Formats: sequence, structure tokens, C-alpha cells
Amino acid sequence: MKRKKYLSVAIAAIAAVVASLIVIPAAQAAGVSAAFTKVSDWGSGFEGKVTITNGTTSSLSSWTVALDFPSGYTISSSWDATRSSSGQTHTFTPPSWAGPLAPGATVTFGFNGSPGNFPGVTGCRLNGGSCSGGGGGTVPGAPGGLTGTSTSSSVSLSWSAVSGATSYSVYRNGTKVGTPTGTSYTDSGLTASTSYSYQVSASNSAGEGAKSGAISVTTQSGGNPGTGSKKAAPYLYMGWGDPPNPVTVMNATGIKWFTMAFILSSGGCNPAWDGSRPLQGSADANAIAAIHAAGGDVVPSIGGWSGNKLGPNCSTPEALAGAYQKVISAYGLKAIDIDIENSDEFENEAVQDRILGALKIVKQNNPGIQTILTFGTSTTGPNYYGNRLIERSAALGANIDIFTLMPFDFGSSNVYNDTVGASTGLNNKLKATFGWTTAQAFAHQGISGMNGLSDQQELTSTATWQNITNWARSNGLGRLAFWSVNRDRGCAGGGVVSNCSGIAQPDWEFTRITAGF
Repeated sequence: MKRKKYLSVAIAAIAAVVASLIVIPAAQAAGVSAAFTKVSDWGSGFEGKVTITNGTTSSLSSWTVALDFPSGYTISSSWDATRSSSGQTHTFTPPSWAGPLAPGATVTFGFNGSPGNFPGVTGCRLNGGSCSGGGGGTVPGAPGGLTGTSTSSSVSLSWSAVSGATSYSVYRNGTKVGTPTGTSYTDSGLTASTSYSYQVSASNSAGEGAKSGAISVTTQSGGNPGTGSKKAAPYLYMGWGDPPNPVTVMNATGIKWFTMAFILSSGGCNPAWDGSRPLQGSADANAIAAIHAAGGDVVPSIGGWSGNKLGPNCSTPEALAGAYQKVISAYGLKAIDIDIENSDEFENEAVQDRILGALKIVKQNNPGIQTILTFGTSTTGPNYYGNRLIERSAALGANIDIFTLMPFDFGSSNVYNDTVGASTGLNNKLKATFGWTTAQAFAHQGISGMNGLSDQQELTSTATWQNITNWARSNGLGRLAFWSVNRDRGCAGGGVVSNCSGIAQPDWEFTRITAGF
């Protein structure tokens, strides 16, 4: 309805009344904004992230972010927010566990969508007002000056900063492997004497820019890692099975590395051995100190089949990465193993993604550290959840170094054939997912067996384990372990027990064979 003429005094009076009744949207208050970032795009799908920043001096009690998508694009999953969708508009509110957003603080939530080549959101509203930067602006240009140097197992990259960039994406052979915020990145867990192609792109709130020109970097030649490598690292459990003195085992077998079990939650997002023994001042810490003093090292295993896990208890990838970091910092670690099992982690897709996101952060914050995922399998390779774990690790750019299968508890009579069959299936999956050659995929694989009698009464004799070790070594696998050193003692007819293998064998024979890997 049109109005032709008002007295200026009347206008001023009406404006004053209206101003007293309207609540200004949070996004229009000074210093509060929401910014969208396309984290990754793999052709058939993409990952997006929204960061809400409270730059005011007051807490933000709640928030609502509405994103408008281009026609044809949908969201398949989301995390760290409650989502509702209507047509091409997707609305996000805080999760039930979130509190007020403190002054100067930020909070993020993310989502996966499809198809790929996502151009960005077409609209963004925070509490009904403008997001002040979400989905708009110009993507940064392609980085220049990309160079790389190598060791036998890693490539260190650097490039020139790009104006307006807030993060970068590193691509190895066309697959994203890292998203650093700075202008350098170390890609580890590589195969010696192998040529790799790298490109880098820059991103900001408007999305991802063009990739740089490609460079080729060849890793240096590497010798036989011998017994000093973390590739050969059987499990040692200090809270169960009459744990042996690790130095005694080292002296008897030549083994140098142990996979130490198990780090769990002591309540909330707090790591502890078995969920109860502290990282320092425990039998576990004393064993690690003795191993270090004897010239060896350890790979703590985080998770396992039973107990209260960190994955479900830490609410975000950032929080979970913080828990992992406590373990890394406690022992100056070169590698960590995430043993992801059971329905609470392995069969929980949200927790799978949280673990992968946390390991991605760990790799960024600890250059050169090796990350290992250990999980169950079928006799022909990963099952649905194993395949998903691999696919999501690629999609999220988690840069996992070693995917380790546990090929046992099938109730089978031929453990060797099942192990080779499962490992071959994993090899095919890694090649299809990452574009690796057969040799490259094997270098990113591991086997974690069960010595003697398994829970299903399968028999792995010392001769069978020697054959598995020979096969793993000849194919260049990246890891060999078994459960466990505690059980690596003879007790023919003893059944499946915690402190012996259930078969006749020399003590520490499985460990001695593994050391030869």
C-alpha cells in the first residue's frame, strides 16, 4: 500500500516505536557472522563446513543458520548440528549438548552432500539476517611456487601464499590427502623409490579455487627396515594375561616395537589405559619407558572390542584429536593405532567420520606421525563398514597411512588362505579408492592375526604364521602384528586363554617370526 506524505515529526515518532519492538537479528549485530567453506569435493560428492563467529562482548544463547543450495544438490549427512530441510533450504540449529557461544568464540558444523562439483551455497542466513560472508565472495587463485623434497617414506611440500586464502588442499595423484592452513605440508607413509604427482589449491568462505600446476616428486630409496621398524609390532597388554617383561621378549626375539593395548575413556573425552590406569605412573608407562631404554618403541592402540571408547565419548573431531594428542604427547609417539571395532565405533557411521576427522587433525599437528586403522574383515576383504571407512577416509582427506585387517574368527580351517584372500580384497579396494598401484596399496596395508587358537578355535601354528609373514614381506605390506605377546607361550590343550596360545610352541616363537618381517 502506497503512502504519499507524512510529517517528519510523525515519521520520527513512528520509527522510535518500531525500533523499540524489533529484535535485531544476531547476524546484523556487530561482529557475529557465519561463513561457509567447501572442505573437499571428490566428483560424486562434497563436504561443507560452516563456522559461526561471535565477535561481540556477549554470549550468543543460540543460533539458526539457513543455507540455500543450487537446484539438484542435496545433503546426505551432517554432524555437530541439528538439521531440517525444506526443498533446497537446509536449516541448522545447535545440537542438544551445545551451550551458549561465548564472546570471541567460534563453533563449526559440517555436512556431506551430492553430487560433486558443488559451486557453493546461493544464500546464507544467520538468525534471519545476513551471514556476512557465508557463500559469497570470490574463490582464491591457484597457488604458485610449489616445490617438494623427499625421504624414503615422505614428501615435504611448500608453496607461495595466496591472497584471501584461509586453507589449502593438497592432492597426491589426484586424491586429496591434506588440508593445511599454512603453506607447507608433509605427506608421510609413502613407498620408497616411487614417483608421486602433487597439486595444491586454495580455499576461503566462497569455496575452493583452481589447482596449481602439478609437480612430480620421487621418494628416496629405502633399505630393509629390519627389526627396528614399527612395521613389525605385536600386541602387548599390561592389564591382562600375565604380562611379560617386554625387555625380556626383546632380548629373546629381536623385536623392537610393540603395539600397546588399550587406550579407552576414563569418563568423557579423557584417555587412560583400560579406562582406569593413568598415562603416567602406571605399569603401562613403566613398560614403555623400559622399551625406550632398550632401544625400542611403541604404537599405542586406541579402542579395541570392549570397554568405553573415546570415539563415542568425544563429541567432535577436534575434541577426539585432543584426546589422541594427550597420548601422543605423553610418550613422544611416532605412530598411533586406532583399533575400531564393535557397533559403537565400527558400525556407527557418525563415529567413523569423527575418528577420521580426528586423525586428519593429528596428521596436520604432528608432521611425520603414522596413523593406523585396524578393523575386522570378511574372508574376501572389507565388509560394508570396512569399505565405508576406506571411502570416507579418502573423501575426508584423512591421509591414513596403514589399513590393517584382522583376518580371524571366521571359524575356518585354513587361516593362511583366509588371510591372503582378505588382504587381496583390501588391496583391490585401496587401488579402486585411491588410484594406487598394487605395490602402493600393499604398502598401505597391514595384517593383525591371532596366534595359536582363536576365539573360534581356528589354528594358526608357528609354521602358518611363518608363511603369512613371508607372504606379507614379499608383497611389501606396511604392518604385521598379532594378538598377542601375552599369549606367545606354549600350553598344548590349554584352549583359548589369556597367557598362552593353546598349542605346543617355544615361548615367544610368534614374536621371533614377526621380528623377521
